[in-house]
Amino acid sequence: MNANNENYITVKEIVDENFQDYKKASMFVATITCDFKCLVERGLDCSICQNSKTAKLPNKKILISDVFKRYISNPLTHAVVIGGLEPMLQFEEILNLVSYFRENGCDDDFVIYTGYYAEEISQKVSLLKRFKNIIIKYGRFIPDSDSVFDGVLGVTLNSENQHAVKIS
Repeated sequence: MNANNENYITVKEIVDENFQDYKKASMFVATITCDFKCLVERGLDCSICQNSKTAKLPNKKILISDVFKRYISNPLTHAVVIGGLEPMLQFEEILNLVSYFRENGCDDDFVIYTGYYAEEISQKVSLLKRFKNIIIKYGRFIPDSDSVFDGVLGVTLNSENQHAVKIS
């Protein structure tokens, strides 16, 4: 927190209306960093990541209250999707964002796209469970894998090992 007790989130970009990552119209928040474990674990070049262009965007520090105002003022959106890179690498900011929305009366769905598996982030998931309507998409991207439709998200995911769970 800064001296004015305002929390910030650092993002690559915010897309006010996104229709591809969740069954509801969503605000998309692109996080700022990734360890590219999906590709590194397979000995592949990180440049083939579908998010490599996002990774090259400049970071922007935004007041969480401004993100909230932007979201609330849009009558089309009914969820917030967090992804683009790896949200769990800036978990404290994500937790602050969700907390701010909940404290200000917004219980809309939050969907967090992570490349981690549930057992790798169980402590973080436990902290998120205290909030209503949290969905986590788990699993690494696997090149040349079959895609799979996910009923929780209502969209097709890029790898058959990926799946979403409504944790609260």
